Amino acid sequence: MIAVITGDIINSRSVDPSQWMVQLKEVLNSVGTEPKDWEIYRGDSFQLKVQPDQALYVALLLKATIKHFKDLDVRMAIGIGEVDYEGAKITESNGSAFIRSGECFETLKKETLAISTGKEVFDRNTNLMLSLATLTINTWTPVSSEIIKAALLHPEKNQKELAQLLNKKSQGTISEGLKRGGFDEIQRLMNYYKDEISKI
Repeated sequence: MIAVITGDIINSRSVDPSQWMVQLKEVLNSVGTEPKDWEIYRGDSFQLKVQPDQALYVALLLKATIKHFKDLDVRMAIGIGEVDYEGAKITESNGSAFIRSGECFETLKKETLAISTGKEVFDRNTNLMLSLATLTINTWTPVSSEIIKAALLHPEKNQKELAQLLNKKSQGTISEGLKRGGFDEIQRLMNYYKDEISKI
């Protein structure tokens, strides 16, 4: 079983791609190799594959990365399933994970994050939680996005260490950014997702 994330950058033309493309590729490179595990196509669309238990974490990391740029956002659909054919490029591969990710992506309108596993109860419950979570995620500012990204990348660091890492004046800045971004609740959601996806 594998997770396929299909996504695109919202308002990509409002910011010079050279600003966000480097950071997007940095995250994608951290989870796999191009073009077998990930690919960017049509300038602002991308597809990547990760282990199912890592899918939500990677999606949130991508959210925090892109929302660091004012006016930008990212729309993503996670498909969980099998790989029937593995091409040299991820965009040439096929299987239920790819089909679910693509079909789920086509249904995204107001939502910017959804999942399809083929398990109706899991999908309904998880997508409701993702809808509620994105109410907060959609309000992330560039500053809170930067703080949340650092917290996601460095779970071993405390707030004081995160402040040093980000050259912020105080631990209070970090605390406020995490609180405003709903980081505690997002961690609980990631833990819930990991537990539930392991049962599929």
